[in-house]
Amino acid sequence: MRNARNTRRRSVKIGLPAVLLALLVAAFATGCGGSSSSGSSSGSSSSGGAKLDVVGYSTPESVYAETLEPAFEKTAAGKGVSFSNSFGASGDQSRAVVAGQPAAVVHFSQAGDMERLVEEGELVSKDWEKQPYGGYATDSVVVILVKKGNPLGIKSFKDLETNEEAEVVTPNPFSSGSARWNIMAIYGSAIEGGASPAKALEAVKTVLEKTKAQPGSGRDAFSAFSQGEGNVLLTYENEAIKAEKEGEDVEYVIPPTTLQIETPIAVTAKASEPAAEEFLKFLWSDEGQELWAENGYRPVNPKLVDPVQFPAPEKSLIKISKFGGWGKVNEDFFDEETGSVAKLENELGVSTSG
Repeated sequence: MRNARNTRRRSVKIGLPAVLLALLVAAFATGCGGSSSSGSSSGSSSSGGAKLDVVGYSTPESVYAETLEPAFEKTAAGKGVSFSNSFGASGDQSRAVVAGQPAAVVHFSQAGDMERLVEEGELVSKDWEKQPYGGYATDSVVVILVKKGNPLGIKSFKDLETNEEAEVVTPNPFSSGSARWNIMAIYGSAIEGGASPAKALEAVKTVLEKTKAQPGSGRDAFSAFSQGEGNVLLTYENEAIKAEKEGEDVEYVIPPTTLQIETPIAVTAKASEPAAEEFLKFLWSDEGQELWAENGYRPVNPKLVDPVQFPAPEKSLIKISKFGGWGKVNEDFFDEETGSVAKLENELGVSTSG
């Protein structure tokens, strides 16, 4: 945005004759069939086409750039559309949009990051959950990624507490949405197993005490694990599927009780291009959902979920609504001053500044 403003100021200083000359040159280039393009981090620009700024959480970056956006550009609605992408830790990305980062489409890891945009400037409609499929682009589940052959025999979140050799990697929950899913999966599994809330929080504490690294995002956590940090990674199912497809020396375990991950998506109030809404429609279409599935994400359309590719947990699949939804969960567990998990992390010397 700063560069655009500077360009306008310079054009005023040039003066009228130079402006007329520039217009004549542009007209001549157009008459000769010339065109220009501007770079973007994914997709290809097209003269006169819409440019969509997509801001998202870290893990689906390559899916957008290599699959979803090129597929949309081939549709009638996507003809001439180009994309500019920004992906990172979900909480950081949400705060960046509030601070003014350009965004036409936002896709976060958890609903609390979407609600921030509603509450701080009405950057997203308060009715975003009334969109198709509750406003969620994809589903996933929290899984446990281990070394090939599962040498520690890890099968459940409980095993992470009891196995003395377990060295865990999970992102920092005060920057990463995936980390919050991971922690609530541990907590929820303990509750489903009959533990009291206090005992379930002790289970979370034990796992955090065994955590060797808490990088800023889910993607950074995966990179740390791949480079030899720890021997157990808590992650999205789609990340684990991607790792296996790429030949990493790993395998993943779906715990008997785990948490369903729902990732919210919306068009922002500042999106001026109709193509933004069309892009969302594409992502929810059968074609879009099948592309998500090919990349390890569970479709939000239940008719498209392959039970072989995406098996149900052995015992139960918990939803965050069991604990009051993300509004209550973020306040009770992840408030930087009063949240129960924030207190645990402070005791362990982990940053909760977000």
